[in-house]
Amino acid sequence: MTDKTPAARIPLTVLGTGAMGTALVRAWLAAGHPVTVWNRTTARTGALAAEGAAVAASAAEAVAASRLVIVCLLDDASVGAALDGAGLTGRDLVNLTTGTPAEGRARAGWARERGARFLDGGIMAVPPMIGSPESGGYVFYSGSAELFEEHRDTLAVPAGTRYVGEDAGFAALHDVALLSAMSGMFAGIMHAFALIGPEDIAPRDFAPLLVSWLGAMTGSARPAADRIESGDYAKDVVSNLAMQVAGNATLLRTAAEQGVSPELLTPYTALLERWLAEGHGTEDTTGAVELLNLRRTAASTRSDHVMDKTC
Repeated sequence: MTDKTPAARIPLTVLGTGAMGTALVRAWLAAGHPVTVWNRTTARTGALAAEGAAVAASAAEAVAASRLVIVCLLDDASVGAALDGAGLTGRDLVNLTTGTPAEGRARAGWARERGARFLDGGIMAVPPMIGSPESGGYVFYSGSAELFEEHRDTLAVPAGTRYVGEDAGFAALHDVALLSAMSGMFAGIMHAFALIGPEDIAPRDFAPLLVSWLGAMTGSARPAADRIESGDYAKDVVSNLAMQVAGNATLLRTAAEQGVSPELLTPYTALLERWLAEGHGTEDTTGAVELLNLRRTAASTRSDHVMDKTC
């Protein structure tokens, strides 16, 4: 970041100076970019002003100050409220506000109608990781490829960049998919600690075992992806569905013995039992993903209904 030429340090605007917005602004200031900031609560811009940021009196004034506008607010509704009345024609709008794929797509259309190019982003980092290349943090971007290519170097200052396509909803989709996987892992970790809770087993001694085991198991994502893409859930099966369902019964009995609620396990175990009941016992458990596709289930239900009427 220190070898940028003055011409490369383009000015930019950041709307939102919460924990993440502040971290982003500090990274760009440290790299020599002139930054204009705006926040609904002006007092929250004071520290950044002292560090060299220009503070705008309104969101519209902040947008007018720079062609590249970064938005990092609470939610999609706050984005619309902040930008209402701002002149967006000719602006490059990068929305780093956490949202859904549908919100990203709708906001992209909204921006185009107002004459702006648009990128949606999903930040895979927490504020302390911003501006620290060794942290491994990065941001998913989707939407205008031209905007991304033009501002790639600037966008890469706070964190790594991963462009995932022209569909403006893809950044949020990638973001939420990874976070959903993380949530499942957190649930498993919580359940594991609950199981050992009543016993003379120190959580700090158990934690390294969890880290090692879960790390080893994450490799299963790659063969699962291969099976999903091919539709062949019987390929290279190591532990088939029937065995897994039988083993899950032991997990539930152990929870009962330890006085631990099984509520973090039962949604998954019930899903596998449903897939087994449909006759997939010799396949890998990955096939149960089919049951999560509500569109597929609805289509199947409609098809069965039509067949019943035809018969």
